[in-house]
Amino acid sequence: MKNMVNKPKVLIDLNILLDVLQKREPFYAASAALLAAVETGQIEGYVAAHSITTLFYLIQKGRSPAEARAAITNILQFIKIAAADQSTIEQALNLDFRDFEDAVQMISAVQSKADCLITRNIKDYQPALLPVMQPVDFLASFN
Repeated sequence: MKNMVNKPKVLIDLNILLDVLQKREPFYAASAALLAAVETGQIEGYVAAHSITTLFYLIQKGRSPAEARAAITNILQFIKIAAADQSTIEQALNLDFRDFEDAVQMISAVQSKADCLITRNIKDYQPALLPVMQPVDFLASFN
Protein backbone atom coordinates (compact mmCIF):
# COMPACT_ATOMS: atom_id res chain seq x y z
CA MET A 1 0.00 0.00 0.00
CA LYS A 2 2.99 2.33 0.35
CA ASN A 3 3.61 5.04 -2.21
CA MET A 4 0.01 5.28 -3.36
CA VAL A 5 -0.49 8.45 -5.37
CA ASN A 6 -3.98 8.95 -3.97
CA LYS A 7 -4.96 8.28 -0.41
CA PRO A 8 -6.06 4.68 0.07
CA LYS A 9 -9.75 3.88 0.04
CA VAL A 10 -10.84 1.14 2.45
CA LEU A 11 -14.07 -0.54 3.42
CA ILE A 12 -14.14 -1.00 7.20
CA ASP A 13 -15.83 -4.05 8.68
CA LEU A 14 -18.31 -3.55 11.49
CA ASN A 15 -16.04 -5.35 13.97
CA ILE A 16 -13.49 -2.52 13.67
CA LEU A 17 -16.09 0.09 14.64
CA LEU A 18 -17.23 -2.08 17.53
CA ASP A 19 -13.63 -2.49 18.73
CA VAL A 20 -13.46 1.28 19.18
CA LEU A 21 -16.97 1.97 20.45
CA GLN A 22 -16.79 -0.86 22.98
CA LYS A 23 -13.06 -0.41 23.70
CA ARG A 24 -12.49 -4.11 23.02
CA GLU A 25 -9.01 -5.27 23.96
CA PRO A 26 -6.57 -6.24 22.56
CA PHE A 27 -8.01 -4.81 19.34
CA TYR A 28 -8.81 -1.25 20.42
CA ALA A 29 -5.45 0.43 19.69
CA ALA A 30 -5.09 -0.69 16.06
CA SER A 31 -8.77 -0.14 15.26
CA ALA A 32 -8.72 3.33 16.86
CA ALA A 33 -5.55 4.23 14.93
CA LEU A 34 -7.23 3.20 11.67
CA LEU A 35 -10.33 5.29 12.41
CA ALA A 36 -8.13 8.23 13.45
CA ALA A 37 -6.37 8.05 10.06
CA VAL A 38 -9.78 8.14 8.38
CA GLU A 39 -10.95 11.01 10.57
CA THR A 40 -7.84 13.08 9.75
CA GLY A 41 -8.27 12.46 6.03
CA GLN A 42 -5.20 10.27 5.49
CA ILE A 43 -7.42 7.37 4.44
CA GLU A 44 -10.80 7.42 2.71
CA GLY A 45 -13.02 5.16 4.81
CA TYR A 46 -16.27 3.47 3.89
CA VAL A 47 -18.70 1.26 5.80
CA ALA A 48 -21.25 -0.98 4.11
CA ALA A 49 -24.77 0.45 4.42
CA HIS A 50 -26.14 -2.62 6.18
CA SER A 51 -23.40 -2.36 8.82
CA ILE A 52 -24.85 0.94 10.00
CA THR A 53 -28.24 -0.59 10.77
CA THR A 54 -26.56 -3.43 12.65
CA LEU A 55 -24.39 -0.95 14.53
CA PHE A 56 -27.43 1.10 15.52
CA TYR A 57 -29.15 -2.03 16.83
CA LEU A 58 -26.12 -3.14 18.85
CA ILE A 59 -25.52 0.28 20.40
CA GLN A 60 -29.14 0.94 21.37
CA LYS A 61 -29.45 -2.58 22.79
CA GLY A 62 -26.69 -1.83 25.28
CA ARG A 63 -27.42 1.85 25.75
CA SER A 64 -30.28 3.86 24.24
CA PRO A 65 -31.62 4.87 20.82
CA ALA A 66 -30.43 8.44 21.46
CA GLU A 67 -26.88 7.24 22.15
CA ALA A 68 -27.00 5.07 19.02
CA ARG A 69 -28.08 8.06 16.93
CA ALA A 70 -25.31 10.20 18.41
CA ALA A 71 -22.65 7.55 17.77
CA ILE A 72 -23.72 7.05 14.17
CA THR A 73 -24.02 10.79 13.56
CA ASN A 74 -20.43 11.12 14.77
CA ILE A 75 -19.22 8.26 12.54
CA LEU A 76 -20.91 9.81 9.51
CA GLN A 77 -18.81 12.95 9.99
CA PHE A 78 -15.75 11.11 8.64
CA ILE A 79 -16.81 7.75 7.19
CA LYS A 80 -18.74 7.38 3.95
CA ILE A 81 -21.44 4.80 3.30
CA ALA A 82 -20.86 2.22 0.59
CA ALA A 83 -24.25 1.91 -1.04
CA ALA A 84 -25.88 -1.44 -1.66
CA ASP A 85 -28.43 -2.00 -4.38
CA GLN A 86 -29.96 -4.91 -6.25
CA SER A 87 -26.72 -5.50 -8.16
CA THR A 88 -24.79 -5.69 -4.87
CA ILE A 89 -27.12 -8.36 -3.53
CA GLU A 90 -27.17 -10.35 -6.77
CA GLN A 91 -23.37 -10.39 -6.98
CA ALA A 92 -23.07 -11.31 -3.31
CA LEU A 93 -25.38 -14.28 -3.85
CA ASN A 94 -22.89 -15.60 -6.40
CA LEU A 95 -19.94 -15.53 -3.99
CA ASP A 96 -19.04 -18.76 -2.24
CA PHE A 97 -18.98 -17.19 1.24
CA ARG A 98 -20.28 -18.93 4.33
CA ASP A 99 -21.81 -15.70 5.65
CA PHE A 100 -24.01 -13.73 3.25
CA GLU A 101 -23.40 -10.50 5.19
CA ASP A 102 -19.67 -10.84 4.51
CA ALA A 103 -20.40 -11.43 0.81
CA VAL A 104 -22.43 -8.20 0.70
CA GLN A 105 -19.55 -6.36 2.37
CA MET A 106 -17.05 -7.74 -0.16
CA ILE A 107 -19.20 -6.65 -3.10
CA SER A 108 -19.80 -3.26 -1.45
CA ALA A 109 -16.02 -2.85 -1.18
CA VAL A 110 -15.53 -3.76 -4.84
CA GLN A 111 -18.36 -1.49 -6.03
CA SER A 112 -17.04 1.45 -4.00
CA LYS A 113 -13.62 0.86 -5.63
CA ALA A 114 -11.94 0.22 -2.29
CA ASP A 115 -8.26 -0.70 -2.32
CA CYS A 116 -8.88 -3.20 0.46
CA LEU A 117 -11.30 -4.41 3.08
CA ILE A 118 -10.22 -3.99 6.71
CA THR A 119 -11.43 -6.61 9.19
CA ARG A 120 -10.18 -8.82 11.96
CA ASN A 121 -11.85 -11.85 10.35
CA ILE A 122 -9.79 -12.33 7.19
CA LYS A 123 -10.82 -15.98 6.80
CA ASP A 124 -14.47 -14.91 6.47
CA TYR A 125 -13.68 -13.07 3.23
CA GLN A 126 -12.26 -15.90 1.15
CA PRO A 127 -12.08 -16.15 -1.77
CA ALA A 128 -11.20 -12.46 -1.72
CA LEU A 129 -11.92 -10.17 -4.67
CA LEU A 130 -9.52 -7.55 -3.30
CA PRO A 131 -6.94 -7.45 -0.49
CA VAL A 132 -8.33 -8.16 2.98
CA MET A 133 -6.21 -6.97 5.90
CA GLN A 134 -6.29 -6.58 9.65
CA PRO A 135 -5.99 -2.99 10.92
CA VAL A 136 -2.48 -3.49 12.31
CA ASP A 137 -1.20 -4.91 9.01
CA PHE A 138 -2.86 -2.21 6.93
CA LEU A 139 -1.42 0.53 9.14
CA ALA A 140 2.06 -1.01 8.89
CA SER A 141 1.84 -1.04 5.09
CA PHE A 142 0.37 2.47 5.02
CA ASN A 143 2.93 4.22 7.25
